Amino acid sequence: MYSLAALAPLVPGALKVKEPHDGIMIYSFATRQAESVFREVKKANTDSIFIAGGPHPSGAVEDTLDHFDYVVVGEGEETLPELIEAIVSGKDASRIKGIAYKDAGGNTAHTDKRDAVDLDRYPCFDPDVVMAPLEISRGCPFRCKYCQTPRLFGNKMRHRSVDTIMRFVKYYKDLRFTSSNALAYGSDGIHPRLDRVEKLLSTLHEYGDRNIFFGTFPSEVRPEFVTNESLELITKYCTNTKLSLGAQSGSDRILRSILRGHTVDDVVNSIELCFDHGITPVVDFMVGFPDETEEEQDMSLELIKWICKKGGHVHSHYLTPLPGTPYANVTTSPVSDHYRKVLGKMALEGKVTGSWE
Repeated sequence: MYSLAALAPLVPGALKVKEPHDGIMIYSFATRQAESVFREVKKANTDSIFIAGGPHPSGAVEDTLDHFDYVVVGEGEETLPELIEAIVSGKDASRIKGIAYKDAGGNTAHTDKRDAVDLDRYPCFDPDVVMAPLEISRGCPFRCKYCQTPRLFGNKMRHRSVDTIMRFVKYYKDLRFTSSNALAYGSDGIHPRLDRVEKLLSTLHEYGDRNIFFGTFPSEVRPEFVTNESLELITKYCTNTKLSLGAQSGSDRILRSILRGHTVDDVVNSIELCFDHGITPVVDFMVGFPDETEEEQDMSLELIKWICKKGGHVHSHYLTPLPGTPYANVTTSPVSDHYRKVLGKMALEGKVTGSWE
């Protein structure tokens, strides 16, 4: 829905529908939704041209083109309107950058890659069609092997200006944001620019009676960006008393292997700082990494138990190999009986959420 919200303003007259209709049908979906979408398109008895975009189609072009006429690869703000105009006017779509399709011989054809878009040129959403949290940043300089974000949006982090963001604040009482790392706003994604974070938060705070939820779902923050200074900005300007953190593993070897870019000590330090500032950390863990041992799963388990004992919360989930990532075709590791048993008990106690099967 976030992708469709971003694209709706660029397609005047677009309608949300619950099933295929005649005309141009536009889908954006993730891997877990792919099979149901493919079944829907296959069963459609309509005179339609089907266009797919989003995480799964961009990473699994061949798979998607078995069901769709076109795939918009990566960002769609510039590509989608051009593609629709070409279809409607009968022009040659093969000249449009950023798409894939089957040529006359049935082979997959990719057009030239399109440059990253300037977010300030495009609205966050069309309030009359579909709304979404305010997207303040896009892209990520890290290359975690399981993650589609840098493959979809590039390794250079881009940000919407404060002025552009403020144009959409009026539509919400509760302000929530999307970013690969909320505390990296205004920066290159590696070196924090807390002056720019404060500029954004103070401007939002001055706007009026709005609740500001920053660094919470559907966004999160990286552990090494959690400092006394950054947490003081949260407590000064924001409504949230929780902060979503990506830890992923309690094993330094696993963190190095997945190219996470931080250590277990960074995670521990960030959690301690959160408690010092009266903020409850909500920490994300993954299990099932390739060649992950039971001992390494126990390392994560010990860190999870420590977090929950101190009053934090944990979200744990099993690794899903996503198309377009280095882990697309890996063999995941089984979850140990011990990990399953302990997290199951903690889930019943309300300390852990997620799905780690």
